[in-house]
Amino acid sequence: MTDRKAQLAANLAQVEERIASACAAAGRGREEVTLIVVTKTYPASDVRILHQLGVRHVAENRDQDAAPKATACADLSLTWHFVGQLQTNKVRSVTGYADVVQSVDRAKLVTALSAAAVRGERELGCLIQVALDAESGERGERGGVAPDGVEELAAAIDSAPGLRLDGLMTVAPLAGEYAGRQRAAFDRLMEISSRLRAGHPAATMVSAGMSGDLEDAVAAGATHVRVGTAVLGVRPRLG
Repeated sequence: MTDRKAQLAANLAQVEERIASACAAAGRGREEVTLIVVTKTYPASDVRILHQLGVRHVAENRDQDAAPKATACADLSLTWHFVGQLQTNKVRSVTGYADVVQSVDRAKLVTALSAAAVRGERELGCLIQVALDAESGERGERGGVAPDGVEELAAAIDSAPGLRLDGLMTVAPLAGEYAGRQRAAFDRLMEISSRLRAGHPAATMVSAGMSGDLEDAVAAGATHVRVGTAVLGVRPRLG
């Protein structure tokens, strides 16, 4: 086993233990939570090692990094998640490799994703990114739609050809009433999810929690956690 593979295996084991412990504490089955490894800034070689170690869900937040990496790993059975703020001029590229876009936060993006998915003859899973720090009708600093805009966006995705409404995503906010209160933030996301599922019962996915707060997300009921640093290490500085 190479040094890098041994390092990633040890890190994955620690993260797995954290998730399993959090599930046990919450009275949930381990199978209820899917680990997504966020591989941004790390090479395709790491993605290949992760696949060897059993990882099947990976995430990226920049198309310029993700597109070549996805191409280099096209032979692997992976589900690719796009989690970054997405500009419409990158949509055609992203729909070429992403299975799920977790950062849908405006109607214009829905329109662009639908057109690209239809053109590429693909069905694209979509999560609405909820900005818990946004005022009514606004978007948050880290992207996302205000909670009161979720239903309108859900309806747009539901009626858009080539798109599938899978659920919700959030990033614990740095400002506003939920700053520093991750568990409260994730509880609020679950409330919004419950309302969404009343009208869209298939939209069961809730993506929340990262390396520092995955336990809070699991306790609240998240179905997916997005972990980067705890698996891959402290990220290299870009440029």
